[in-house]
Order: sequence, then C-alpha cells, then structure tokens
Amino acid sequence: MSDFLRLSGKTFVVLGVANRKSVAYHIGKTLEEVGAHVIYVVRSEERKESVVKLLKGGDVYVCDVEFPEQIEQLRSELATKHSVVHGLVHSIAFAEYDGGMKPFHETGKAQFLRAVDISCYSLIAISNAFKDLLDPDGSVVAISISTTRMASENYGYMAPIKAALDSALVFLAKSFSQFSRIRFNAVGPGLLKTSASAGIPGYVDSYLFAEQVIPRGKAVETQEAANVAAFLLSPRSSGINAQTLVIDAGMSINYFDAGVIQRATRCE
Repeated sequence: MSDFLRLSGKTFVVLGVANRKSVAYHIGKTLEEVGAHVIYVVRSEERKESVVKLLKGGDVYVCDVEFPEQIEQLRSELATKHSVVHGLVHSIAFAEYDGGMKPFHETGKAQFLRAVDISCYSLIAISNAFKDLLDPDGSVVAISISTTRMASENYGYMAPIKAALDSALVFLAKSFSQFSRIRFNAVGPGLLKTSASAGIPGYVDSYLFAEQVIPRGKAVETQEAANVAAFLLSPRSSGINAQTLVIDAGMSINYFDAGVIQRATRCE
C-alpha cells in the first residue's frame, strides 16, 4: 500500500512553477514524495534560476508557451532523455490589467486574445506536441477555478478564459480517444494564497469572505488542490475523464449560512 497511487518511478512534466506558493510547485513536490520523477518547466531563464535554487537542483527547462517553436523545442529536448512521459500538468495563467481593473465590457481585444493564447490555447498546443511521447494511459491535468459562473469583478476577464480551458479539455479528451486512453481533467480550487492571486485587486477581501462562507471556517489550502491533482494523474483515477473537480471545501453550498446572512444584513 506504500505506492497506493501507483506513481512511483513514473515521469511527469509540470508547467508553471513560479515560486514556493505556486500550485505547480506543490503538485511537483507531492509527486516527488511518492517516488515520481518530475520535470519542471518555467517561462524564462530568470525564472529557471530562481526555481533551480528553490528545488535545490532539479530538472528544470524553459518554455514560453506563447511561442510554438519553444514548445516544439521542449518536446524535442525531453524526447532525447525520456522515452515516455506519464502525465502533464498545465498550471499556466496570464492576464494583464494595464490601467487597473475595468468593467468586463471594456476588455481590450489584444489583452483578451493574449490571455486566451497563454492560459487556454497553450494546453491544446502542449498536448498536441507531446501526444506521441505521452504514455497511452497517461493523464493531463490543468488548473482551473472553482466556478466560471461567478461574475467576480476583481477577477476580470479570466473567468471566461478558464471556462474556455474547461471546455478545451473536454474536446481534447474526445479527440485523443481516437488513438489513446489519455485522460484530460482539471482541478478547480477555490480562493488560494498564491503570489499570482495576491496581485489581484480586492483578492484579500474575497479570500477573507470565502473563509466565512466555507463550512469549516478555513479557506482551501494549495496542498489540498495539489493532492487532487496527484490523484488525477494516478491510475487510481482511471474512471475520471473530461471533468473539472471542484475543490472549494463546500463553499458553494453555504452562501445562505445563517451567520453569513446575519453579518451581511446587520444594520450598523
């Protein structure tokens, strides 16, 4: 039972590590703890230097997914050292809010399309590039969000892009089924304490509100999302495909908690 997840000795590519708070970092360390070999992929040489220090070495490559040639180069480099990859983790999201947050209807076309390219289309491009290197029973896991139906002003236009990501993995699962049993799923965590989220205006207030709504009174931890990702990469989750697993500690069922209502409607 020591290798319950059956991940020991397998090779996984984890894209998107930024620092110790990253979801990708927690996923990678969780995989390593159960005996898997993890290949980390970061956006730039500068990021590589910091991640190598963070990992105290480690197998770290550079690939800016905005550029197709870099994706192909990454695939070629890995193929020379690894005959098979058992899974991919796509933990990449990017949006620029020059000039601060704006109403959704004022979203700029160039901003939106670039965010779609990096945050969504890159999953398609990477999966296609690695299709012959992936194990026929492999698993691809993307990092999404707990809901794309909540119109949170401070999340800007990223929720519609995450909705596109959720849809893309469904279509990838279908098209890959023509030649493999590779599964595509996503982890959809609630509000997390990450460096990326800290830069979102108003995020801290939303995080504190989430802790009031969550039944246990404590927000979702990044490690909890990482644990689910490891499970989805594992053969133990072989019956799960084309799904986004929501990790919100029950927040979505508790918006009408009596205590929350009382605090929200109490007259000062």
